[in-house]
Amino acid sequence: MAAKRLRDDPDKESEPSEEKQMRRLPSFSTVIKEAMMAKSLNNFFFALEPLLRRVVKEEVERGVIHSMRSFQRSTPMQIEAAAESSSFKLTFNKQLSLPIFTGSKIDDIESKPLQIVVVDVHTGEVPLSTLSSPLKVEVVVLDGDFPSGDQEDWTGAEFQNNIVKERTGKRPLLTGDVNVTLRDGAASISDLCFTDNSSWIRSRHFRIGARVVPGSHNAPRIREAITEPFMVKDHRGELYKKHYPPALGDEVWRLERIGKDGAFHKKLSAVNINTVQDFLKLLAVDPHRLRSILGVGMSDRMWEGTVAHAKTCEVGDKRYVHRAPQCSLVFNAVCEVVEIISDDMTLTLQSLSKPQRAYVNLLVREAHQNWDSLEDADAFFDQSIVAANVQMQQSEIEPFPWHEVEENAIEYQLEDYEIPDPAQPSF
Repeated sequence: MAAKRLRDDPDKESEPSEEKQMRRLPSFSTVIKEAMMAKSLNNFFFALEPLLRRVVKEEVERGVIHSMRSFQRSTPMQIEAAAESSSFKLTFNKQLSLPIFTGSKIDDIESKPLQIVVVDVHTGEVPLSTLSSPLKVEVVVLDGDFPSGDQEDWTGAEFQNNIVKERTGKRPLLTGDVNVTLRDGAASISDLCFTDNSSWIRSRHFRIGARVVPGSHNAPRIREAITEPFMVKDHRGELYKKHYPPALGDEVWRLERIGKDGAFHKKLSAVNINTVQDFLKLLAVDPHRLRSILGVGMSDRMWEGTVAHAKTCEVGDKRYVHRAPQCSLVFNAVCEVVEIISDDMTLTLQSLSKPQRAYVNLLVREAHQNWDSLEDADAFFDQSIVAANVQMQQSEIEPFPWHEVEENAIEYQLEDYEIPDPAQPSF
C-alpha cells in the first residue's frame, strides 16, 4: 500500500501545476467584457471633451477680464501716486517721550515740546529758500498699523483713510495745538494731549500724524509726517508709573521692583526710607543693611534691578560738610564722600591708611544719622580753600565703598563710641 502511494504521488503533484496554467489564461468572455469596457470609456471621454473645452475657455476668459479690471483700477492709483510725489516732507524732529497717558502733555524724548520741520526728501535739510510763505499744518491721530509693512510712502488719500476719530459721545481724541503754522520750515507744539486710550482700536496703537491743511497749499504735495506707533494708557496708570531716571525727591516706590503700598514699600517706610535719596544714602553707607531690610522676598536679580535703576538718578552738585576733630568730610547728596579736608589740605580716600579709613567710615555713619545737621558746603569753604579745590579733578576722587572696610581692625559702636584724642589717627 505504501508503495502504491509512492507511485501515485508524482501524478498528484503534476495536477495542480496544470490547473494553475489553465487559470492564468483569460477566458473568452473576459476578453469580450474588457473590450466592451474600453470602448465605453472611449465613447465617454469623446462625449466629455466638448464640455471640458467649454469650461476651460470660460475660466480663461474670466481670468483675463479680472486681470484687466485690476489693471484698470491700479493704473489711476499709480498715476495719483506719481502725481503726488514730492521732493519735500514733514517730519517730527525727535521721537516721542514714552509712555503716554491720557490728559498728560506730549513731549519729545528730551522732555521738550514736539517740533515739526519741513525737509528735503533727498538731503534731509530744511529748504529755507524754497518755502517763501508760512504753511498751515494740522495734527491728527492715525491708526498704529498705518503704513503697512516697510511702506515709506503713501498717497494723501491713504493718509486720510487712516485718520482715527474719537469714539461716539467722546471728546475730540487729540486736544491742544492741533493746528500750527510753520514759519521758516519749523513749528513747535507746546500743548498736545490725548483724551482717550488706544485700547479700543484693533491695533491698540496710535500714531501722531501731521499734514499740510488741504487746500491751503497750491504747490506740489508735501508728504505727511508720522511718529512711531505707541500705546496710550489711561491717566490712572500714570499715578503708579516709574520714573526714568528717578529724581532724588521721588517717592521710593518709583524705583523698579518696589510697588506702591507693597511689601517692599512698607518695609522701607518702617525705617524712614521714604525717597529715592534716602534709599541711595543707605546704599552708600550700609548696603548690607538695606538688603536685609528688603528681606528674602526680593531676589538677587530684583535687588540688582532696583539698585541699577536707583543709580541712574542725577545727584546734582549740592555738597554738605560734616566736621570732626581731625578732619572734615564733604559729601554729595547721597552721602558719598567726595573730599576730605585736614589742615587746609584736601586728601583722597585712596591716600588714607587703614586706621584712617576706619575712622572716616565711622564719621560717615555718624553723618548719615545726623544728615539734617550737616552744613552747607558753600558756607563752609573760605576763598582760599575754594581756589585750591578748583584745581582738583572730580574724576580722581571716587566714592569709597565703605562696606568693604575691614571694621574688625577697629571695634566700635556708633551710639556710645568716643575716640580719645591720643587714639585718633593723625591726618
